[in-house]
Formats: sequence, C-alpha cells, structure tokens
Amino acid sequence: MKVAVIGTGYVGLVAGTCLAETGNDVICVDIDPKRIEQLKQGIIPIYEPGLDTLVLRNHHAGRLTFSMDTVSAVKESAVVFLALPTPMGEDGSADLKYILSASREVAKGINDYKVIVDKSTVPVGTADKVHSVISALTNMPFDVISVPEFLKEGNAVDDFMKPDRVIIGCESKRAEEVMRDLYSPFVRSGSPMIVMRVRSAELTKYAANSFLAAKISFINEIAQLCERVGADINEVRMGIGSDKRIGTSFLHPGLGFGGSCFPKDLNALNHTSMEYGLDLYVVQAAIRTNDRQKQLIPAKITARFGERLDGLKVAVWGLAFKANTDDIRESPAMPVLDLLIARGAEVYAYDPQAMANTAEIYGDKVKMVNDTFTAIDGASALIVATEWNEFRRPDFAKILHLMKLPVIFDGRNLYDPRKMKELGFEYYSVGQA
Repeated sequence: MKVAVIGTGYVGLVAGTCLAETGNDVICVDIDPKRIEQLKQGIIPIYEPGLDTLVLRNHHAGRLTFSMDTVSAVKESAVVFLALPTPMGEDGSADLKYILSASREVAKGINDYKVIVDKSTVPVGTADKVHSVISALTNMPFDVISVPEFLKEGNAVDDFMKPDRVIIGCESKRAEEVMRDLYSPFVRSGSPMIVMRVRSAELTKYAANSFLAAKISFINEIAQLCERVGADINEVRMGIGSDKRIGTSFLHPGLGFGGSCFPKDLNALNHTSMEYGLDLYVVQAAIRTNDRQKQLIPAKITARFGERLDGLKVAVWGLAFKANTDDIRESPAMPVLDLLIARGAEVYAYDPQAMANTAEIYGDKVKMVNDTFTAIDGASALIVATEWNEFRRPDFAKILHLMKLPVIFDGRNLYDPRKMKELGFEYYSVGQA
C-alpha cells in the first residue's frame, strides 16, 4: 500500500518507518528542509533505540522516502497520516494549527478516494474539524478517521511493531477495510484491533494517558507520606502492586512525570472537560501532584545546603525526562537545573543523549561533560535525575574519592539507602526509609 506520513517527529518517523518495514511504500513529509536533508543522508534527528537501523534499511530498499512536497505525496498515496505536533497552549488546550494547516495542503493533493488518519493525539472533535477544512477545498471523496498512537519513547519501535492493541476510530466501512488491511501485520500475534466511533478513539488516547499519569501521581503522593511516617515506598509499592486489580506498572516514585505526552494530554483533557462544563477532579489532582513532585528534590537541596548555593559545585546525572530518549520536554530535571542556577550553584551535567538539547536551552549556564566521573569531580552534591542503566551500578568507591562532599539526591531510587549509608554517603531519595 502507498502511504504518506505528514510530520517526521517521534510519532511520524516511527510510524512511517514501521509501515515501510512491513512492505508498504511510505513517503515521510516535513516542512523542515534541514530535517528532510538529514533523513535523506541517513542522519536520524531523534534518538530512539532501533529506529536508525530500520530507517536506513527501508530507505536503501526504496520503501521509505522523504519529501517536503505534501501535495505530491498525497496524490501518490491511498492513506495519509497526520502526525504533527499539538503543543499545549497557555490555557492548557491543544493547539491544532499544525494539523489544520497540513489539512489544507492535503486537500490540494486529493485526486481520488483517500483515508486521512489523525495519528497525533488530538482533542475530541478534531476529525470533524479536519473534515470540514478539507471538504471546503475539494469535492473528491475522502474519510477522516482516528488511529491514536500508544508509543512509549525509548520503546517506540517495539510498541508499533507489537502493539497491545490497535484502535481505529472509524465510521466508514470503506476506510475500515483499508485500515484493517494496513494494520493486519501488526496484530498477527493476537492483539486486538478495536474499531469504535471516531470521537471515542480520540478520547481513548487522553483517557489512557491520564489514567497512567494518575497512577504515577498517586504513588508519588504515597512516597511523600512514607517519608513522614517512616515507611518505605518500595515495600508499599510491592504490597499494592501484587494485587492483580492494581498491577505494578507505573507505580515507581520519582521526580514526577514529564515528556511530550502526559503533561500536555492531561491539560488538554482537562481543558476539553471544562469546555463541556465538567470538572475532572482526578485529572486535576494528578496535575497538581505532579507539579508539586517536581519541586521535591529542589526542596531537599535547599533544606540541606540553604537558600544560597553560591560557588557550590553540583553534578547532575540525567537530563532526559526518561531513559532511552533525548527528549527533555517537561523533564523533571529542568526544575532542578532552574533552582541550582538561580541559587548560584556551578552545575555540571552528563546525559548519554540529551545534552545537546539541554544546551540549546541553558547555554553555558550548565557545563556539559563527557562522562559521569568528570561531572562529580570536586562536587559537593550529586543529583540523579534520569534512570539510565549506566547510573545503576557505578563505582561508589571512586565516587567517594572524587566528590568533595558525599551527598547524593537520588530522584529515581536507584540505590539501596542502607548500603549507601554503610558506604559513607549522605543519601536522599524518594519515600525510602
């Protein structure tokens, strides 16, 4: 099948590449000439494990091509995916300007029946808006449907190739048959393909992300209570997670959730509900708890060192919002950096993938170094902000030797508090006794 994917960010590039991997001819379109040129040269502009191999293989095979010409891509394709950003506005709403702008270009290329797929996370009613924009510009036949993505950054390729489920929001039998054919290779292992109304599919993505985010906020609240009452969050987490009705997923306390999805999606869902005159109290509480959680480590730092940190060298391990990505959007590490810089600390940071993106924001206010031990040399505090594997089993003897003061603020609970104390560290974590 011939497919066009408009947008080459995390969602678009992963979707287009995986669709090409199953034998489809895919044109990935973007308006950024630098990004398209990079992709043509085999340079992958985002870090996602395993993606580079698939992009290169399918590009060399001719199944995956890159273009800036939306109209031509649409003319050549039977299915057109819209995989564009929906950034959060000041009021929390999802900004649809990129989706609607691309829809106008798509309309110019419709030369026979097309299935237009909203792949981006969009508010309820977006498909209707896209349909309205396109139908005002063409009399050719088309359907607008919703196929929300459920990709986890750092595991996106596997999530697309082996999904838990494929949700198709579609009220056209013709479009449904096309999508069942296109997605059939991905559900051969028995994962369900669920067809529902378009608005139900649009809401499902927001509801799923909000539920997972609420689990994170809940366990972070219990972690703070553990610190007050002398309980251990790891023991509590195992105790409640062993209940099959609850499960262990997303019950890991930390600095709060970040990234391009959860913060944006919760605020967008909350904004939609307010438009319809309904308060979503659980969603609102999850947002407030997460905002508070991001200030937990900064509060521990000032409680230990005081309000002013002038001249204090602080090392930060991890800048990405989670491991296995270079994405720093809404990263919980950012409030930590902001506090350290504002209070006069000298900040040295290391992250395997996210330093370039961080440097674009902070410039020389944060000194980027090439490894973990350079960061901690002479430091009076170490902050662990991302759970990269290489941070899990460091040489603690070397850390003690290099640090000026053996103080660690572990925002990911990577280490055993009793062992850290035995080794001679002053150790602060999240909810651990």
